[in-house]
Amino acid sequence: MTTRLHGVLAPVLTPFDAALAPDVGRFIAHCRWLVDQGAALAIFGTNSEAASLSVAERLSLTDALLEAGIPAAKLMPGTGASALTDAVELTRHASRAGAAGVLMLPPFFYKGVSDDGVFAYYAEVIERVGSGCAPIYLYHIPQVTQVPITLALIERLLKRYPEVIAGAKDSSGDWSNSKAMIDRYAAGGFDVFPASEVFLSRSLAIGGAGCISATVNMNPAAIRRVYESWSTPEGPDLQARADVVRRIFESAPMIPAMKHVVSTFAGEPRWRTVRPPLVALDPAVGARVTTELAAAGFAMPGYPRH
Repeated sequence: MTTRLHGVLAPVLTPFDAALAPDVGRFIAHCRWLVDQGAALAIFGTNSEAASLSVAERLSLTDALLEAGIPAAKLMPGTGASALTDAVELTRHASRAGAAGVLMLPPFFYKGVSDDGVFAYYAEVIERVGSGCAPIYLYHIPQVTQVPITLALIERLLKRYPEVIAGAKDSSGDWSNSKAMIDRYAAGGFDVFPASEVFLSRSLAIGGAGCISATVNMNPAAIRRVYESWSTPEGPDLQARADVVRRIFESAPMIPAMKHVVSTFAGEPRWRTVRPPLVALDPAVGARVTTELAAAGFAMPGYPRH
């Protein structure tokens, strides 16, 4: 029986080498540090540049993590794809590897599709993967996909596949939507993860499962402390300090900014590399972000230097 993931998860940044190929060694080192800091790993999320990675690259990176001793129980790979067969292949691989779950985007190329069409997509993946399918977490990020995961769709999927549909990541940034998901479905075991730690305390108070947040990549221990201590006297201060760090990263293009900061703490300029069409952070913006983070007392303790 797969143990459900709760707590804080990082949509893990993907490092690239000079030829724009995934840098496996740095990827493993980053994942090890995150796990040591108390985070689980939503590899191949939006902030992983997953849409810029091929199926073969995602499979290879997953295998490399497992071979390096990263526990499958800490993994929630992103397996959604525009092509149904790609989603099936990625989900089947993660399931056979024993991943704790998979985070699945809806098919995102065609816009204006109906709930019937999105339901058919998820149903086909589940049926084709078959027995042993890893728990599926629905990925709601409508500002990017233009294909929402509606409450009505969640209802239909839970009714048809109650043993497989495990929860959702809500990246809409709309607290009222996250709250509605939690209020309606959390009591039945549907685990809702807002996509920013700014919602962490208020979501946990009503039954949320944690967060899957970009900034867990750099600030895992502090966000983990919010998760563990939100209801204690120090909880509001821990939340406020995590919020300050989040706002600094949000003030710049997020993926390049995160890679810029990791590069600084790792002492490795190549960490700043992103795959086109993204571009590296402007150095002046990077200097401003690092200055503001230093003023906020931000650090990445124990981060492996190269």
